Amino acid sequence: MKKSLTAAALVAVTATALATAATAAAVPGTVSGDGGDRIAVVKGDGTALVKEGPLYSAWAVEGDGVKQIVVAGNRIGLLKDNGSVLVKEGDLSAPWTVAADNVKQIALSGDRVGIVKGDGTALVKEGPLYSAWTLEGESVKELQLSGDRIGILKGNGTALVKEGPLYSAWTVEADRTTHLALSGNRIGVLRGNGTALVKEGALGAQWTVEAEDAIQLELSRDRIGVLKDDGTALVKEGALGAQWTVEGDSIIQIALSGNRIGIVKDTGAAYVKEGPLYAPWTVEADNVTELALS
Repeated sequence: MKKSLTAAALVAVTATALATAATAAAVPGTVSGDGGDRIAVVKGDGTALVKEGPLYSAWAVEGDGVKQIVVAGNRIGLLKDNGSVLVKEGDLSAPWTVAADNVKQIALSGDRVGIVKGDGTALVKEGPLYSAWTLEGESVKELQLSGDRIGILKGNGTALVKEGPLYSAWTVEADRTTHLALSGNRIGVLRGNGTALVKEGALGAQWTVEAEDAIQLELSRDRIGVLKDDGTALVKEGALGAQWTVEGDSIIQIALSGNRIGIVKDTGAAYVKEGPLYAPWTVEADNVTELALS
């Protein structure tokens, strides 16, 4: 009896530690992309690195003192420890544009840039980096962008999505939500009880339950990825009812982009694979606290 209780306690502690590590490892926001060839990491010392092209390409140092990095198309966004946001467009050595300060999250998609300010105000701009901001919401704790869709997660757990112009009306998608994900015409939410749900099509489409005991949910094109509270990562592709493929264990973060899958292990090692779900892994970096794919 004593051994059984000790083992159970150990499992519980391990699951809690993995969940805590996953939450701390990446700032809530966009880590998955739409089929680009850029890979970005934030190291434990706050250094941000980006590579483009093959998985074995060389890294370019993009900044230090970084809390969050986002890559989308030919744009890179950094959220610095001091709350300032820098965005660049073009090649990896392009100059930075200071976009905002007092920010707690950044999101990029196409020619849109989104931020959540320290006071919970969500703003999005469209077009050139120097475009004016449009107020999208208040009391926001997470912002997601995908194509012409914008999603926000309010402090009370309500998830809302709009599509079309920046000033479009919101549709309430779910409540009791802890995370929101967007990709194309798919919307995903993670509920407080660990249930992951995804819908496809119109904003009013029906939800499909994808997984239980999840602590992270990621979408990219026709792929769905979840990280379970025991550190297991699973990915499926195709229809919402497709079968899962186990991608690894002892994982604290996952990211998806087109036919690429990225993971960060509890050791801080980051791996990326390309191609089928069963493709081999390539080691990309160590001492990683966040991994993002474009």
